Amino acid sequence: MFIELDFESEDPIYLQLMRQIIEGIAKKELLPGDALPSVRSLAADIGINLHTVNKAYQQLKQEGFLQIHRQKGVMIHPDGIPKATEAYKMALEKNLRPLIAESICRDLKQEDFSEICERIFDNLMHGGN
Repeated sequence: MFIELDFESEDPIYLQLMRQIIEGIAKKELLPGDALPSVRSLAADIGINLHTVNKAYQQLKQEGFLQIHRQKGVMIHPDGIPKATEAYKMALEKNLRPLIAESICRDLKQEDFSEICERIFDNLMHGGN
């Protein structure tokens, strides 16, 4: 998996890293049990602070995407990613709400918004960018 960070982005580096790992899992580029580089190794490889990588890894562990062992290292959770719960769906709705509101303010039609979502979903499920 190739990590590409935008150091000029308003999004924090740890969040960009988390999103790319999650996208790698969604695209099946990263499978349950796959090893990830150590915190120190990944930080050195992409030229960021090791605390940034650690923050991303710890958050992904907390959300059930990663498992971290002292001896085995960091890996995609071998049991797979937890399925969507009602709490997850509520959080998803909360996160989508401002994006939809801004889209309405910018006169983006519902069908256009839906088409964008469907295209992204399809790309992640079946490969592509």
